[in-house]
Amino acid sequence: MPRPPDPAKRLELLDRVREYVVRHGLAGLSLRPMARALGTSDRMLLYYFGTKERLVSEALALDERRPMLRFASLLEDVGPVRDAATLRRFLEEVWRQLGAPDRRAMLPLYFELMAVSLMDPDRYGPLFRSLLSEWTGLLTPLFRGLGMSEEAAREEAALVVGSAFGLVFAPLADGDWDRADRAFRVLLDRFEPHWSTGRGAGADA
Repeated sequence: MPRPPDPAKRLELLDRVREYVVRHGLAGLSLRPMARALGTSDRMLLYYFGTKERLVSEALALDERRPMLRFASLLEDVGPVRDAATLRRFLEEVWRQLGAPDRRAMLPLYFELMAVSLMDPDRYGPLFRSLLSEWTGLLTPLFRGLGMSEEAAREEAALVVGSAFGLVFAPLADGDWDRADRAFRVLLDRFEPHWSTGRGAGADA
């Protein structure tokens, strides 16, 4: 009877795979060169994870610095989200963490993931859709707390997530994070009055 995978070994491999993917990206990612760099074999990686896509997905999810994994502590810092001003403070803190110098090394990988999910939707599409769903799921209950319907809250969350992704792209290219910060504050300036009505910036006038 085959021996079950060692959980400690699996976790160690995931951590090393995450570091490798951050350094080398997803373009042309192949199991054999990665396995050689990690001092193991492609067969061993498949034994532990089944597919390359599952391996990449779990490696990215392992990142303990993701803002979403700090959700509870962020809300504790900001306080209960009962009004538009509190929600804005929460989003400003999430944005600050996204653009923090120690987080920027991961951001190009997420944009590469977006690109390869468009080119190869069957393999990487589910992973990127899961990332977007995770962000939307993070924000939707907060908009519900402002009195929006479930549908309106989900649309508002998608609007904020999509806008933030777009604003992150430019400073990754030109390094002007100050301009991106100003643009994000302008975006919130335009959204916040709509949140106060409980309808959302995406609602029809």
